[in-house]
Order: sequence, then C-alpha cells, then structure tokens
Amino acid sequence: MHVSVSDENAEREPAAQQVSAFLERRREQVAQRWADAALFRTVFTVSRDEAVEAGRSVAAALAAVAATGRPDDIRAPGFAAVREQLGRMAASRARMGVGADGLADEVAALREPVTELLRGEFPDPYAPEAQECVLALTVLMGTLRLVVLETTVSAGEEVIARQREQLNEVATPVIKLWESTVAVPLIGTLDSARSQVVMESLLDAIVAERARFAILDITGVPTVDSLVAQHLMKTVAAARLMGAECIVSGIRPAIAQTIVHLGIDLGTVLTRASLADALAYALSRQGVEIAPVRAADAGAR
Repeated sequence: MHVSVSDENAEREPAAQQVSAFLERRREQVAQRWADAALFRTVFTVSRDEAVEAGRSVAAALAAVAATGRPDDIRAPGFAAVREQLGRMAASRARMGVGADGLADEVAALREPVTELLRGEFPDPYAPEAQECVLALTVLMGTLRLVVLETTVSAGEEVIARQREQLNEVATPVIKLWESTVAVPLIGTLDSARSQVVMESLLDAIVAERARFAILDITGVPTVDSLVAQHLMKTVAAARLMGAECIVSGIRPAIAQTIVHLGIDLGTVLTRASLADALAYALSRQGVEIAPVRAADAGAR
C-alpha cells in the first residue's frame, strides 16, 4: 500500500518531519530528477550515474536537516556530509564562467521538481497540510542555496589565499650568486605577509647553501615605511642568528630620505648602493679579487 504524508499519522507530525520522511522515501526519484537539472548535468558530465549519486547525497542531507525541525539552519549537522561536494560543484560551475547569481538560480531550480513530487503525495495537493509541507520544503531549499553560496565564498577565499601565497613565493626568489653568497632581489610593495615569506625563504636558503653572506636588494621596492624597515631589520637579525652576514643594497635617494625623515636607525645594518657593490663586498670578504676589465682588453676580445 502506498504511504503518503497525508495519512492520518503523518498529519499529526510537524511539516518539517513530514518533508524529511518524504525525502527519505522518495530520494531515488528526487535524485533522478535532479540529475537532469543544470547544476548536476553540467558538473557530472562523465556519466549520469554520477549526477544521480550526487543527488542522492544532497537529498539525504536535506532529509537529515528537516528531521531536526530547523529547515532554516545553515549550520545543521546534516549539511556537513555534503558541504565539500557542494563546494566542488560550485567551483566547477565557477570555472565554467557561472557567477554567484547564476549559481543561486541553478540551486533554486532544484526546488520545483521536488515540490512537484511532494504535492503528488497528497490527495489534495493544495490542502492546508500540503501547503505547510511545501512551505517547509521551500524554506529547506532556500537554506540549501545559502549553504552553497557560503561554501562558494569560502572556497573562493581559500583559492585567493593560496594564489597570494604562491605569488609571494614566486615574487621573492632566492638566488645563489656565488659560493656561500645568496641574494633576494625584492620587487614591488612589501607587506607583513610577504616580508614573512622573504625571511623564511632567505633563512631556508642560508641553511641549504651554507651561506655566509645574504644580500637583500630593494632596488625594485617603490617605498619604504616604518613597518617595512622593521621587517628588514628583523630579517637582518634573523640572518645573523643563522651565521650569515646580511647586506641591504639598492637604497635609492628617495628611500634614503624617507628613512631619515622617519627617524629609523639602520646604523647596525650593512648597506651598499647596488647589488653589484654588495656582491663585490661579499666576494672580497671571501678573498675573491675582482679586477676591472680594461678598455684595451675588452677591445681585444
């Protein structure tokens, strides 16, 4: 015998519990309908079975949330099982060029197929008890949309953070200039996060290369404020603790004036005008003599 949510016992249950029982009982049919929806169809392109399985998981999660009687709770434990899956689906649509509004519309489109199935459970699909269940389902599907959008935002923030970290690493290369001599040519604005990457990269290179001299070249740094200067001082001090002498090169006239106006004392920091001068100093300390090429010798070549 077919059991519907309009049976006498079910009518005494709160609408959310009735929706939960309906989703559990009709999970397969819901999943089959969702497999043809844009959100599932365009994400799971290898086989329709993948889309159906994903639909089953989401339907089960919604049933678990509805069973708590709080269909509007985006923090409901029932969503935990599918948050990662929803995040992957949202990310896939984002890579296809679908924005947040488009994604919200695709999630909202999942409600109609389920509502149609739910109304079919009642002898009178527009009776008060049916309307209460449809309202509970509408709230539940609205919550699902919020969960998807929240997951999308969180995933986007994580991607941005990873990209920023990768960019910092790429933008702060450590170069081995000579035996026991490494350099970090800095280009662009320095902030706290990037300064930390600079320090870690330099210290790792000092250990890896057994460097005695480390050069921080700031020729490509447009401005230096008190915070940047403090980071430079900390990096120099950390390099010393690692047994390397640190040299700051490329301090341009405008930056020198700024440092003076800020009252920053770099008296304990070894500085040179250019990277070449800093390298020449490091080589001379290692007993390497550099002889300038005479014009006659250059012409003979």
